[in-house]
Amino acid sequence: MFSIRAIRSLLVIIAMLVISAASFAQVGISITIGPPPLPVYEQPICPGDGFIWTPGYWAYGAYGYYWIPGTWILAPTVGYLWTPPWWGWEGGRFFFHEGYWGPHVGFYGGINYGYGYFGHGFEGGRWDNGRFFYNRSVTNVNVTRITNVYNTTVINNNRTTVNRVSYNGGEGGISARATAEEEAAARDSHLKPTSVQEHHAQAAFTNPELRDSENHGKPTIAATPKAGAFNAAVPAKEAGGTYKPANNVPRPPNAAVHASDVRSVPRPTPPKTGNTQLDQKYQQQQDKLYAKQQQDHEQLQRQQEQDHQRLEQQHASDAQKQQMEQRHQQQTQQMEQRHTQEAQHLQERQQSSVRGGPSRR
Repeated sequence: MFSIRAIRSLLVIIAMLVISAASFAQVGISITIGPPPLPVYEQPICPGDGFIWTPGYWAYGAYGYYWIPGTWILAPTVGYLWTPPWWGWEGGRFFFHEGYWGPHVGFYGGINYGYGYFGHGFEGGRWDNGRFFYNRSVTNVNVTRITNVYNTTVINNNRTTVNRVSYNGGEGGISARATAEEEAAARDSHLKPTSVQEHHAQAAFTNPELRDSENHGKPTIAATPKAGAFNAAVPAKEAGGTYKPANNVPRPPNAAVHASDVRSVPRPTPPKTGNTQLDQKYQQQQDKLYAKQQQDHEQLQRQQEQDHQRLEQQHASDAQKQQMEQRHQQQTQQMEQRHTQEAQHLQERQQSSVRGGPSRR
């Protein structure tokens, strides 16, 4: 019989192979079963000027599908918009397509994520003379705090068929194809998800409540007002529909997540202010935070490994081991959320300084 430590080692290998691919690589993972339907949830209110809505989606990891909550993210540079990630059926398998930032919104599978992302393009706002203006008809904005708004009614053709399908192609999938404009957008210059978004995704991976095997398509953390703000989360109202994964798909046990299971600290997104000296200053600040977070990660990993070794030597009971695993789960989860918020706060301070406004904290 395998020991708990052997099982954990196997899960670590699976997690590192799958998570690095599913959440962060362009078309990096392929599997034979599609993601669950999109849950129904309300959009949190926009936390401040310059934030752009990034809808939630299902990622795949060592524990099956898990939900990455929708959240408001500061654009990495003025004029850039977000193209959401999506799953597509190709050649008998489902492939994951990573989202990206660019001057135009590209193809995202025709998926109706809502709140401006109705299958093609983005109706939630637009850039105008260096500022982002919000369409009040489809986004949740406090107009006493944010005055750069407009009202344009959006005709959402996808609403004629009410569904929460989260993938393109295959049986029951969305049949949309990229338009000429979306194909052109795919050839634009792109930026990968920001380090804040990568932190947010890693924090989601560490939270068992976000696994489909735990929440059955109705996550308690469906959306957040800012990246990593899981304590201020909006829960899903309901699951998007019935989900019946194939019976022959292996379901790994819902073991605790440790620091060693999590991808290393995301590298900071290089600043792009247009001012070389300011960019260098901001890069130094980001490098300092990165080094500190990397040290946090390594220290927690060593501590947890020492805990495992100590209990093995003491021939601890199953109850003692379970308590330790729960503590490790909480430690890892708290570290990832803290790192996300630290990266978020630094980005806010830097962008606020560029615009000459107060911090949004």
